Amino acid sequence: MERAMKVQEVILRAVAKKITWWQAAEIIGISDRSMRRWRDRYEEFGFRGLFDRRRGKPSPKRVPLAVVEQVLALYREKYFDLNVRHFHEKLEAEHQIELSYSWVKGVLQGAGLIARGRKRGVHRRRRPRRPLPGMLLHIDGSQHRWFQDDRWYDLLVILDDATSEIYYAQLVEEESTLTVMAALKEVIERKGLFCALYSDRGRHFWLTPKAGEAVDPHRLTQVGRALRELGIRMIPAYSPQARGRSERNFGTWQGRLPQELRLARCSTLEEANRFLPCRPLPSSCETRSNTSRCAGRRTAIVGCTLNWCARAGR
Repeated sequence: MERAMKVQEVILRAVAKKITWWQAAEIIGISDRSMRRWRDRYEEFGFRGLFDRRRGKPSPKRVPLAVVEQVLALYREKYFDLNVRHFHEKLEAEHQIELSYSWVKGVLQGAGLIARGRKRGVHRRRRPRRPLPGMLLHIDGSQHRWFQDDRWYDLLVILDDATSEIYYAQLVEEESTLTVMAALKEVIERKGLFCALYSDRGRHFWLTPKAGEAVDPHRLTQVGRALRELGIRMIPAYSPQARGRSERNFGTWQGRLPQELRLARCSTLEEANRFLPCRPLPSSCETRSNTSRCAGRRTAIVGCTLNWCARAGR
């Protein structure tokens, strides 16, 4: 109504020849051709001709009420602890309901099922990715209540810096030398030798003479000695921000894996670790874009034919 009144005022000025029709079109922000149509409608229908003629008519793209009710019921009864992105993917994969992410988010917020999130601040500039897969791998563990009860376990993940592809993901009682060596063994035997490994300064990776200070690169742990024999360079991280790529990845894991385990009725480590290779973490938009960016390029990973266990255990 308010816009129509403003448009009427401009058109009345044009009718009174205080401004030209071309100036009226420029003020309203429409083309000369649209201005001529508006003038004709005003001359024929008067003030009512300025209203949008679509007003009061249902949109041809309107989602049917039955679909809206189905989406809300699915979220309330089955997917109540999923975030919006995860729920949107479930609608497409499990229920063949293809709707835009913005629509799903809006209808959940409108129904009061999720809260409106705060606007994110400006992020600092991120470190450029390595150009080829295999040049740098991240290894890290995340302690969390993955079964949504009082039990805490570590999720040990190895991912590629160039593509964020997950090479290894398993739940373990504790991140230790034994579990880290088992993870690296599986990645090397399945993928091959990579160039460098980026990790935190945990005692199974590095020896730190004094807490909070730099690591001692000459006093190697068992993991360090094994990787040195294989020609793999180790790089320590000195802050959580330095491990931002793996930290963001763990945010996705923590927002998805507990819900997936609940839906799959997994309640033990053995069941969860059998489930993980079958249903890997869904790729984010960033991961898909970087995977496509590296598609067709060579890789820095080389085949490994030596007995890794024997070399690492010496």
